[in-house]
Amino acid sequence: QVQLVESGGGSVQAGGSLTLSCSASGRTFNSYAMGWFRQGPGKEREFVASISGYGTVRSYADSVKGRFTISRDNAKNTVYLQMNSLKPEDTAVYYCAAADSYATIRQPQNWGRGTQVTVSS
Repeated sequence: QVQLVESGGGSVQAGGSLTLSCSASGRTFNSYAMGWFRQGPGKEREFVASISGYGTVRSYADSVKGRFTISRDNAKNTVYLQMNSLKPEDTAVYYCAAADSYATIRQPQNWGRGTQVTVSS
């Protein structure tokens, strides 16, 4: 089991940037594929980005490609989501997630509690 804690959320104007962090504790961090998901107001939770254990494979939702970057620092047990050119439709609670394999990262077994991101126009 891995415990996940997100940080870095906040309020920003459209066009601005934020970087989310997710700290993990528990089993060896590089054994987990990591992902970011979000749930906007009145919407279902959706996939945002994922990264494999050593960062060699990454994937993004079409809605964030070219604007968001996922990365990880295994020495710090932390995964990041750099968000640029933010839009009001990016407003959501952002969740960090971990899976035992990259193949299952879109159905992760471990979740953080989330951090709120609000983008105003």
